[in-house]
Amino acid sequence: MFRSRRGLAAGALLLSASLALTACGGGSGEDEGADAKSLTLWHYEGPNSAMGIAWNKAIELFKASHPGVEVKFEEKGFEQIQQNAQMILNSDSAPDILEYNKGNATAGLLSKQGLLTDLTEEVTSRGWDKKLSTSLQTTAKYDEDGVMGSGNFYGVPNYGEYVMVYYNKALFDKYKLAVPTTLDEFTTVMDTFVQNKVTPLAVGGAEYPAQQIFYELALSKADRAFVDDYQLYKNKVDFKGPQLTYGAQTFADWVAKGYIPKDSSGIKAEDMGVSFTQGKFPILISGSWWYGRFADEIKDFEWGTFLFPGNTLHPGSSGNLWVVPEKSKAKALAYDFIDITMQPEVQALLGNSGGVPVAADVSQITDPKNKELIENFNKISTSDGLAFYPDWPAPGYYDVLVAGMQGLISGSKTPDAVLDEIAGPYNENLADLGK
Repeated sequence: MFRSRRGLAAGALLLSASLALTACGGGSGEDEGADAKSLTLWHYEGPNSAMGIAWNKAIELFKASHPGVEVKFEEKGFEQIQQNAQMILNSDSAPDILEYNKGNATAGLLSKQGLLTDLTEEVTSRGWDKKLSTSLQTTAKYDEDGVMGSGNFYGVPNYGEYVMVYYNKALFDKYKLAVPTTLDEFTTVMDTFVQNKVTPLAVGGAEYPAQQIFYELALSKADRAFVDDYQLYKNKVDFKGPQLTYGAQTFADWVAKGYIPKDSSGIKAEDMGVSFTQGKFPILISGSWWYGRFADEIKDFEWGTFLFPGNTLHPGSSGNLWVVPEKSKAKALAYDFIDITMQPEVQALLGNSGGVPVAADVSQITDPKNKELIENFNKISTSDGLAFYPDWPAPGYYDVLVAGMQGLISGSKTPDAVLDEIAGPYNENLADLGK
């Protein structure tokens, strides 16, 4: 799934300047750099985010265990790395380690191009694979075509993310509503709100949130085989089959019933989130990345979370990956840094800061809300319930799904037409891959 992140001022200009001074050759790729005296590290997490806090601690621990080694940390913008990764990693200005987006069109593409170091030996020798569930390993492994789910490890995640339901406890209490445990109970809750002239769902139709609702609905009729077919291309996907048909038709029904605002097709994710923090909507369906912000910003009412009722599969995945460029001059140091991010101290700090660690001892998480967040993720992850995101299978698919959901919200497209619309680019990508 695509999520925009804040870039840094003048970052693109500085990046272009550094590349202009650098040739595109170099980098032996053979020397692991055990004797290197510096480690250049890039990531795009804000210093106050859960990941930023945990990784700053990891840098501190790395310095303590590697006296004499300088850590050259550079915070980059998400879009900055996303747009320039191929050029950066094919140059002598490549960092020694960086955070990079997971998925076929990102880490998979770079692995296919030979720009990332194969980490399989380090993953197994250091036991990182023992700390990552099968679902989490999917986004870290890529085959020779750059398709995730099998092959070698080209990245290591140390946090996770997933989609859940956020709810306003005050509004639930006002109408004497309990947390639903089935989809039927969930629709009854939303019917109650509509009957009381309250629109149930905060939705951002102009960006990713609407397609996550569509995917949750499709997953309510799906199993792991469907996810593997859709995401990993194991078998052909029938876009008029029961899963995607139910997702599109039920989404349209939810609009007609007043669960989804008919003016939400132009609403962005940020505005959706703000409307929930202001108490304007009782329910928001979106990802764990909102969790810390809601904890900081919601002061006027109690709120909670629950998993999408009745589903065993949920949109979600590992977080982004630590990758080591093939041209890294300090690979051994990069491996040591990754190892530190997987240590209990850093994983617990990540969890206590509102993140979703992949290998934390839950007993070390002190805040009840944070503990609930992590326990729900562990429940999904250990039961192989991460279904990734609906826009992952094909390049440019994000925009295709946004347009489709906007059509369903506005009523300008039928569910059948939307399914045809999203089937086209998906099948074109399969043809390009020779599948």
